[in-house]
Amino acid sequence: MGGISVQAKAIIEAAPLRALRLAALALAVALAQAAAPPAQAAPEDFSQLAEQVSPAVVNITTSATVAGRDGPGIVPEGSPFEDFFREFQERNGPTPPRRSSALGSGFVISEDGFIVTNNHVIENADEINVEFFEGFELEAEVVGTDPNTDIALLKVEPDEPLEFVRFGDSDTARVGEWVMAMGNPLGQGFSVSAGIVSARNRALSGTYDDYIQTDAAINRGNSGGPLFDMDGRVIGVNTAILSPDGGSIGIGFAMASNVVKGVIDQLREFGETRRGWLGVRIQDVTPDIAEGLDGLDTARGALVTDVPEGPAREAGMEPGDVILVFDGVEVEDTRQLVRVVGNAPVGKTVRVTVLRDGETQTLAVTLGRRETAEGAVPAAQPDAAPEEPQQMEMLGLTVSEMTEELRGQLELSEDARGLVVTDVDPTSEAYEKGLRAGDVIAEAGQEPVAQPADLETRIEETREAGRRSLLMLVRRGGEPRFLALSVDAEE
Repeated sequence: MGGISVQAKAIIEAAPLRALRLAALALAVALAQAAAPPAQAAPEDFSQLAEQVSPAVVNITTSATVAGRDGPGIVPEGSPFEDFFREFQERNGPTPPRRSSALGSGFVISEDGFIVTNNHVIENADEINVEFFEGFELEAEVVGTDPNTDIALLKVEPDEPLEFVRFGDSDTARVGEWVMAMGNPLGQGFSVSAGIVSARNRALSGTYDDYIQTDAAINRGNSGGPLFDMDGRVIGVNTAILSPDGGSIGIGFAMASNVVKGVIDQLREFGETRRGWLGVRIQDVTPDIAEGLDGLDTARGALVTDVPEGPAREAGMEPGDVILVFDGVEVEDTRQLVRVVGNAPVGKTVRVTVLRDGETQTLAVTLGRRETAEGAVPAAQPDAAPEEPQQMEMLGLTVSEMTEELRGQLELSEDARGLVVTDVDPTSEAYEKGLRAGDVIAEAGQEPVAQPADLETRIEETREAGRRSLLMLVRRGGEPRFLALSVDAEE
């Protein structure tokens, strides 16, 4: 009777006889059911919802000038007909530029004419025409776009206030809940389809992806249209489908509204995105990496592999730190960290909790701007290089000191430091986990290694500490990554 209220329990305890107690129990169950939140029942139909939101949904038609061809173009290069078509075009001149058109969907988010759609719907368009449910049309201008989330913000100038819809909270959408999509599929205009939330937090190929998957029919032309919950709130922007032939097979994706809202706010204010930038390179913490770290009992957080010049370095963050909490949000993995950092305001000072040498530390980081920090190159600290190389075999690896000769052979920078892997036993765990000749081991046990003896010492220290794995920072082509190797005593 865990779901029975205190009032219901009092009714049962007050009943003196068995029959009364049974009746009281039935009454208590009824009270508990009445107090429970109602389950979302299948709607009788979607007509009322469709009628409510239709005036705010729009069809979008774009046109663009496509350059003409001045070569054979229509036949493959090397074709026996290539010379024929070239002579034909030389006589008749190049193909003139032509106009192409495309269709998509969108929705109005303010009475003064701001409209949301997909970036790929309006990309490279010369003209954008918006058709409203009532039948009138308006030309639109691009306020701003964000290719990273495939979102664009348009603006029309209406004579009268427009009907509009509001965003809902996509984080509260539950798998199995009813949703409704509306848009311009295959140019048919103002079509409605319904289904359920099939999955959440899907990633396709973008850094900031957070898609809702749905089986509501989404086809070409639905791009940019809204995905509604049963309250008429937009919880997603229909963006992509998974299909072998281009038609709906019940696997559609809508960018979550909580991502879209942040993008739209920035496009509306600045005409561009201004995402927070922490200034680190990171990788997921795997179970074997977690085993090699002091103070980490489960695989969680984001492991810092490099800290270039930027906000994180200025705040004292170091390679090997595990970011556990960012601005009050517990970090599950790298994908989540990228999203929460990107959504944070540029210039905000945030508290970042990291795990370092088995203990947590809190750093105050003032975020930079991601868009102006692309291509930042990390700077390494120079150390002295030994003149005579030393080699040693351990853990299935043959490692050597860094020498000028090896640096030249591997085309490494002058400030590259660490142990060079010269050979890997193909039957070893190291080979299985991707280590190859030419890799550079920069750290072992979160300490720099310059000589093979350093690595041997780290292995013994790991065994003495009772840990089964040794965490190593490995660089290949300048790109860092962490991996953990078993250090169980060799026979």
